[in-house]
Amino acid sequence: MSGTDETRDGVPLTNLDQPLFDGADADKRDLVDYLDAVRDRILPYLRRRPLSVVRVRPGQPAFMQKNLPKYTPDWVARTRVWAEASHREIAYALCDDRRTLLWFANQRAVEYHPTLATVEDLHRPTHLVLDLDPPEGDSFAAAVAAARLVRQALADVGLTGAVKTSGAKGLHVFVPVEAGTDPADTAAATRAVAVRAERLDPALATTAFIREDRGGRVFVDSTRAGGATVVATYSPRLRPGVPVSFPVDWDDLGDVAPADFTIRTVPALVAAGDPWSAALPTPQRLPADLVAEGHTIPVARVQAMHEGKRRARARRSAEG
Repeated sequence: MSGTDETRDGVPLTNLDQPLFDGADADKRDLVDYLDAVRDRILPYLRRRPLSVVRVRPGQPAFMQKNLPKYTPDWVARTRVWAEASHREIAYALCDDRRTLLWFANQRAVEYHPTLATVEDLHRPTHLVLDLDPPEGDSFAAAVAAARLVRQALADVGLTGAVKTSGAKGLHVFVPVEAGTDPADTAAATRAVAVRAERLDPALATTAFIREDRGGRVFVDSTRAGGATVVATYSPRLRPGVPVSFPVDWDDLGDVAPADFTIRTVPALVAAGDPWSAALPTPQRLPADLVAEGHTIPVARVQAMHEGKRRARARRSAEG
């Protein structure tokens, strides 16, 4: 069907019966209906945060969109951010209301990746985040075990966090931090928690940024800091069956699988309330000794870059 199939909140919705993507077992209408059904749950985690989305067009590879296209309606709120990497200004959307969310859904935006900071202070993340990335294969149980290490590492310094599925194969642990926390301290504390978790069980968890160095272990990624994004709670993912990033109680982690939470199952699970809001602790002050330890730990991405160059030189020397 072409043209406008339906209008909601003044937003024309088109081609709703088109398949969403290969393997989705869903059409565009299912995406629109899901996001509309959970709008009161997802919008609080998008609001006032510059947004990147992953879109998928029929017959084309999926792509991440940061800069709003020229045809974006004037009523979509936005903020302009200078991108050092590309040396240009990027107009990021602020998805603050139902109308904007519906517009993105009609654009076939499947995934929603807000920044960890709000537009009021783009350099100051509101949360410390550990991203637990298990090796390929049926390894969610390993991610669960690694999340428990992170929980223990946090408890050892008097901190608590909440955990959610990534919607892919891993888990995210979020720790809200006290307003005004120095962003360099937040990043340092994240590194320190990751290293402490690794130390608890180095056969299970690793902070090795270079994939070939992980040896089948769960990567405890401490690089979601500064201007980084993390997929929003309740966001769909571009994966078979369209799973959703969903909060899980710590005690229930061993009893769930990422595929339990999809655009078909989640609306009923959040109809009575917001489990993520209930799970998140109040913002916490980062312990000084944890921050100090973190400042002695190299930034993983930078360290990996230097190590990659060192290995390349060694290979060239060996070949020469």
